Amino acid sequence: MTDAVSSGVSGGFRFLKGHGTENDFVLLPDPDGKVHGELSADLVARLCDRRAGLGGDGVLRAVRTASYDDPACVAARERAAWFMDYRNADGSTSEMCGNGIRLFARYLVDHEGVDPSAPIPIGTRAGVLTVTIDPADRAMVTVDMGRPEVLGETKVSVGQRTWAALHVSMGNPHAVVFVDSLDDAGALLDPPGHDPVDYPAGVNVEFVVRRGEHHVAMRVHERGSGETRSCGTGACAVMVAAALGDGADRETTYQVDVAGGTLHVTRTDDDRLLLTGPAVLVAEGTWTEMASRR
Repeated sequence: MTDAVSSGVSGGFRFLKGHGTENDFVLLPDPDGKVHGELSADLVARLCDRRAGLGGDGVLRAVRTASYDDPACVAARERAAWFMDYRNADGSTSEMCGNGIRLFARYLVDHEGVDPSAPIPIGTRAGVLTVTIDPADRAMVTVDMGRPEVLGETKVSVGQRTWAALHVSMGNPHAVVFVDSLDDAGALLDPPGHDPVDYPAGVNVEFVVRRGEHHVAMRVHERGSGETRSCGTGACAVMVAAALGDGADRETTYQVDVAGGTLHVTRTDDDRLLLTGPAVLVAEGTWTEMASRR
């Protein structure tokens, strides 16, 4: 097996599987950076394959900041003990994942002895983010997603239809489109068309309808993964766009319904976004050399 060396299990390595509002991930424990020093795109794609692999919208590698030389990881060393090496389902790297980082924190508490009573700093390619665990319900997790950047108007298209969109960065790029019906986006089998100048590395696109006061619903196409059941950074971008359109005050919380459940997003007085939702670990096991073969 060329993608990894043994992790104490002959011919294989340990994995966990979990989700946040059904945005699901394969999590690879690699604290010392010895199992997946350079996580290959091919291995990620095989792990995420829903027919021949474990299935997932992405892969989360859990590595100590002292053990990985990615520049973002090195930059996080003074503030965080752990780094979330996140990959999209096609193997490409991504800056951040709001649902993934909540699951990552749940893993650290349940399996790495991290104290759930204190805020947990986690390094990502979008910087160090802080996660807190609900003391009454360990499955409910809040992450400080940092400050959003509203970068202006843009456009996206599906088939022959084109909509105006708001360009919002949450460390990764988003285009937020308000539509009359979530069915307007069609099947979202292919990436929506976008402005290559605004999004040279691709974009996550959220289609949004209003459900009530401070209440919206969305569908999302994530770059590198396709349409997913949920997107945490996307829910934050949607909240920002909706709050701007509503003229909502700071400290207002929006309910964001996704296909896999419900998220809540609050924009604080100091312009930070707090994302709250479930984080559920559902399985763990061993990925073997035989399982990796098609």
